[in-house]
Amino acid sequence: MNLPGLGRLGFGAAGIGNLYRAMDDDVAAATVGAAWDAGIRYFDTAPHYGLGLSERRLGAVLAGKPRGEFILSTKVGRVLEPAPNPRGARDAEGFDVPAGTVRRWDPSEAGIRRSLEDSLERLGLDRIDIAYLHDPDVYDLAAGIRLALPALERLRVEGLVGAIGVGSNSAGALRECVRAADLDLVMLAGRYTLLEQPAAADLLPLCAERGVGVVNVGVYNSGLLARPEVPDDANYNYAPAPAHILAKARALAACCSGFGVELPTAALQFAANHPVVRTVVVGAGTPEQIRQTARRMAEPVPVELWDELAARGLLARDVAHG
Repeated sequence: MNLPGLGRLGFGAAGIGNLYRAMDDDVAAATVGAAWDAGIRYFDTAPHYGLGLSERRLGAVLAGKPRGEFILSTKVGRVLEPAPNPRGARDAEGFDVPAGTVRRWDPSEAGIRRSLEDSLERLGLDRIDIAYLHDPDVYDLAAGIRLALPALERLRVEGLVGAIGVGSNSAGALRECVRAADLDLVMLAGRYTLLEQPAAADLLPLCAERGVGVVNVGVYNSGLLARPEVPDDANYNYAPAPAHILAKARALAACCSGFGVELPTAALQFAANHPVVRTVVVGAGTPEQIRQTARRMAEPVPVELWDELAARGLLARDVAHG
């Protein structure tokens, strides 16, 4: 992969695509600007995020930055197409935007190339550094592997993208993709976190063997680990957290507190500690949120915390230090 370091912390741009709630343009721009000011130089977006709104907002800010000083990734697999919306309906996939556009799954080479061209137009930038196939297991994993991954390999050979990968919530799906193609990166969502580490058993060792870097996302498990104290109404995997999950998260928080470390700080830094993890990407809805995240990543965390979590059975000993 011909890319410089991604940095320990990256910016995920789903939030500035109006994920769950609308955001003013000025707040979105200020949030991206705060990430830049905090030293973040890796920015990830997707057409899926706000039906292109995230790409437009992110590109508007990054267009004013030196192009050689940041790394940009977006995603392919979902092509955006205009749709009639006479009643002003809103998007049904979690973004507070008008549903005047629809997503269409298209893993073909023509679809991949069109997706990248459309993304470049929305971003207003001259190139995309990393292209990920986005959630192929949600649609048709076999078709994604058969059609999209070879197309991405060709685009990399042509120099149209610098690196290629796949993003998914499924460690199993990513494992199949790593075995099937010459990938540079995988974007792993929620499967290697302080709460749970199913990817540690086989995906991460396979990535180490194949020289594939991991971009770790969803490290707060849908917000469950995002606050020092775990509230009763916390979510897990985009739904209300069951009692046993709440209990484990609270036990993690209590142990962290005993070392003077807040739960989100431990969650963030644990997610970055595995040797195959190239960066941790976190979103934000306000400038202060991303500034706080950057501070958390820089705070000292004693290595004894991981040992104590393992001793209490809250963390497997073989992952305590990555």
